[in-house]
Order: sequence, then structure tokens, then C-alpha cells
Amino acid sequence: MTRIALCQIPVSGDPVVNLRQVRESLARAADDGAELAIFPEAALTRYGKRILELAEPLDGPFVTGLAEAARTHGLSVIAGVFEPVSARDGGRVSNTAVAVGPDGEVRAAYRKIHLFDSFGARESALVAPGDEPVVVELAGLRVGLVTCYDIRFPELTRALADLGADLFAVIAAWGSGPMKEEHWATLVRARAIENTTWTAAVGQAPNPEAADGFGIGRSMLVDPMGVVRADLGPAPAVQTCVLDPQITIVTRNALPCLEHRRLGVNRS
Repeated sequence: MTRIALCQIPVSGDPVVNLRQVRESLARAADDGAELAIFPEAALTRYGKRILELAEPLDGPFVTGLAEAARTHGLSVIAGVFEPVSARDGGRVSNTAVAVGPDGEVRAAYRKIHLFDSFGARESALVAPGDEPVVVELAGLRVGLVTCYDIRFPELTRALADLGADLFAVIAAWGSGPMKEEHWATLVRARAIENTTWTAAVGQAPNPEAADGFGIGRSMLVDPMGVVRADLGPAPAVQTCVLDPQITIVTRNALPCLEHRRLGVNRS
């Protein structure tokens, strides 16, 4: 059994304010016995052109503060930041999911592969894409890292399953709009069902002071059979849930679809 805290916070444009919220949420998660706390995509600062000036290296003040809080409370943390990259990428940044262990050490960093150039947005104007799936060991689990728009691409979570992921940690700043909330809930469950893998998806809570439409809440924990074990709705919340690895075993014994794949099927 692993206790996972879904930390659904609203994100402002001020990294100092956001780090304070993260620290407060980690204290609540620790008090509830969580071993792993998951925060949204872009927990450093809200999307917009200012991410180019507010992006920080992984040894900058935001991740350093995050690491200090993880070490203080003795739990692992996943959160989304923006990280400077090479000038060869035209001054763009990486949209990075950083994973920190209970000792405060950065265990892994996943740079978002699929950029949100949809519904009139163009994330690629500001963000350079990553190219490597990442699985990291945290809280006794192998955790596959997924960021927002990535959830629409089943080949990524399948690659993470092949790398031995016990859990998909999906961090998001999901945009509002027609059918968007339905897509989110459906896609999170689909990725859990098709891979028979626990999926913890954490989005930003809506920020009433922001008009950009990012953040619908609806953070969820979904089990390998697709049962929604927690759904936080739209309001800010920190909720600790239990991941039972025995459910994965039972599900895969009944539904061994990962073993039934036929990768050599003729596509002509």
C-alpha cells in the first residue's frame, strides 16, 4: 500500500506565492501520512510569455524550496516547472516534471514531449519539446511521468508501461472549454484501463484571478480496472488516497491485455 496525495492547487503568476502554497500543501499531505505528493503542471508559474523570464534551473529557488520541504516532511514530490534550455532552441524553455525524493534529491526530470498546439494555443512558440519517456522510483513505486497534452497520446503511456511503470503520474494545467472536461476524465481512465495501471492525474484548480482558462481541477486517482477512486472536483484540495498494488495483480490476472499484444500485425 502506498499513500498518495493529490495536491490540486490554484497557480498564480508569482513563483513565491506558488512555492508557499506547495509548502503548505506538503505539510497537509505529510500530516495525512502521504508518501508521495503530486502537484500540477506549471506549479512554478502560470502559462504565458513570462515563463521565458521566470524559468529556473533545477537548482533554482523554486525546486530548491520544494526539495527542502520534501526533506523536512520525508516524502517524495512531483511538480511541474519551467526550465531554461539551450539558446539553440530560440530562447524557449522546457516544460519539466521534476521528481524529488524524501531526502530532497532530484531523482528525475521529464521534459514534456507533446506540446499543446491545439484549440488555438501554440505551446511550441515558448516551449521546446523533450524526447525521452521517464520512469522514476519514488515511494516504492516505479512512476511514469506524463504532462497534460501527453495524455492524448497512448503510445507514451504504453512505453512507460513497457519500462515497468506501476503508476502514471499525470500533471496538468488542463484548459477549459467545450468537451474539454469530458476529454480529460475519459482520457485519464482510458490510459489506466488500456495499460491496467494505476493513474494519478493532478490538475490545477481554477484561479479566479486568471482569465486564461487553464485549470479545471478534476484531479483523479484511477485504478487499473478504470474505477475512479477519487475525483477532487473543481475546488482547491489536498486529498490522500491509497494505491493497493494487489489490485494491479488481480486486474492483470483477469485481463492480461499487455501480454496479448500482437506487435507484428500486418498493417497493409
